[in-house]
Amino acid sequence: MDIKEYFTRISYRGSYDKPDLATLTDIFQHHVRAVPFENLSIHCGESIELDLEVTYNKIVRKKRGGWCMENNNLLSWVLKTLGYNVTLLGSKVYVPEYDAYADEIDHLLLKVVLDDKSYIVDGGFGMAYQMWQPMELISGTDQPQTPGVFRFLEESGVWYLEKVKRKQWVPNQSVSTCHNVEKEVCRRVYLFTLQPRDIEEFRSRNAHLQTAPDSLFVTKSICSLQTADGVRALVGWKLTEIKYNYKDNMDLVEIRILADEEIEKTLKEKFNITLDKKFVPINISRLSLF
Repeated sequence: MDIKEYFTRISYRGSYDKPDLATLTDIFQHHVRAVPFENLSIHCGESIELDLEVTYNKIVRKKRGGWCMENNNLLSWVLKTLGYNVTLLGSKVYVPEYDAYADEIDHLLLKVVLDDKSYIVDGGFGMAYQMWQPMELISGTDQPQTPGVFRFLEESGVWYLEKVKRKQWVPNQSVSTCHNVEKEVCRRVYLFTLQPRDIEEFRSRNAHLQTAPDSLFVTKSICSLQTADGVRALVGWKLTEIKYNYKDNMDLVEIRILADEEIEKTLKEKFNITLDKKFVPINISRLSLF
């Protein structure tokens, strides 16, 4: 594995000789705009492995994306290689339809310590809840970013991530099935503790999420990528493109349903993804992603 090859993959041309916050933020932003959050392997007959070299080959050399355990495991290697103090953490994702967090840890994120301050770095959540900058680990303080206002709340050693959403302008509202698009202002994202984790602790969950019949990732094919001004996502056949803060503190949400013959071209043109095997889109879960 070669750090310079990774930088070429994410089109990063900045300096990396000083492990500071500015460099961390720059690399992180390049990563989330170059590497999609996606589970397409599940829907084209491939397995998702947690071996770092396999992930490196998939994301860096094959120019694919990955889900949290792939993206953040790779980011951990990148940041450690550059001299950052990195710890793996585990979280439980909030499911709004159930008004509950997952029963078990199902998301990998990173804690980075810089100058006696801790930051959460998560390059593997995707969709509209993807942070664009490392977040300082402080409770109750709004941290505005382009996607919206994020904040952490801490109670008895448990940390909660929330995002305050803008209102959304959906020109073709008829095809939208978003969860409480106008009513929802603050959305819980996940909870976590600061207990250090090892990648081995995620192996069973990694296997479960790609095989369980009721897993969100089995019932939905997902590919999302952050852009210069928003995010685009292909879920099943539905292509959603969001421009953040388009006007009057509103996000523009454009939705289109694709035909089967448009899928391959869209993956290439919108996400820079070319798959080796036949991809079968799916979207049979009622759980929302926005």
